[in-house]
Amino acid sequence: MTAMNRQWLLAEQPVGPFDENTFRLVETPVPAPGEGEFLVRNIWLSVDPYMRGRMNAGKSYAKPVDVGAVMEGGTVGEVIASNHPDFAVGDIVDERLGWQEFAVTRGRGARKIDPSLAPVSTAVGVLGMPGMTAYFGTKEVMGVKEGGTVVVSAASGAVGGLVGQIARIDGAARVVGIAGGDAKCRYCVDELGYDACIDYRGFGKDTAALGQALAEACPDGIDGYFDNVGGWISDAIYPLANPFGRVAICGMISEYNLTEPERVPRYTRQILTNRLRVTGFIVTDFWNRWSEGLEGMAGWIAEGRIRYREDVEIGIENAPKALLKLFRSENFGKQLVRLRDDPTA
Repeated sequence: MTAMNRQWLLAEQPVGPFDENTFRLVETPVPAPGEGEFLVRNIWLSVDPYMRGRMNAGKSYAKPVDVGAVMEGGTVGEVIASNHPDFAVGDIVDERLGWQEFAVTRGRGARKIDPSLAPVSTAVGVLGMPGMTAYFGTKEVMGVKEGGTVVVSAASGAVGGLVGQIARIDGAARVVGIAGGDAKCRYCVDELGYDACIDYRGFGKDTAALGQALAEACPDGIDGYFDNVGGWISDAIYPLANPFGRVAICGMISEYNLTEPERVPRYTRQILTNRLRVTGFIVTDFWNRWSEGLEGMAGWIAEGRIRYREDVEIGIENAPKALLKLFRSENFGKQLVRLRDDPTA
């Protein structure tokens, strides 16, 4: 009996919000590796907000997923057959093999994972793309003013939950989060060490009211803002920014499903008069320093200075559900899908 590979294909390029019908689940025979290739059985699938942008046609920082192609995504898996001199059966690898249970690869983007160092799921979380986004975004893009105040949106998420902790390590005197729901806010304060966390859900998209709450939580103004969401939440930041404050724009999840840009107040005057530095970045900007970031994060985890949380759905059939959770603010921590039992656990 031929072994089958379940794959999620992009069924359409959505305009506005997407749903489970945006994808199509198919079964194909498990491929065999050719010369210089190896076959991976995926264990973990990473689910991240950037995936919404990959569904769109048009120019972006990365090629969109074509209709009918396997949906994009980072994975951790086990090599189960190999014709490649550098990858042996039993190796655990991190690569972008997409929403599927098996994949053949030549390994150009593969990274071997040592299961003895940390759970292998962390290779697509705190010790992977989200962790490196938080590490370099905090230290290099936003920067942390010694004794200053930092605000982080999506503060309990895969990236935001790490940013606040890194900012504290780097000398911030006050770290304030913005998150959706009382449980997430309590997690930020009680477990991640935030000084305060504001539940944006209580403001009904009233930027002025959120701004007042932020002013009370940040009595000395805001020196650094790590922006994961954009939209009305971020609009509350600029009037409170101190001179020479710095903003790192990492993501704009609140705007990814919009069909038309929101008409919002412009804060170019505050940017000008307060000489703010507002910088967008993509984590691959720091690809040549990846090992530095991994060493730093792994060291802090070992010292107990960094905590993280994973939100796990079970089975490839739940991949669309897992992605939708991000856009409904239903995930709690790094969103993952476990495709099979983890043989390293």
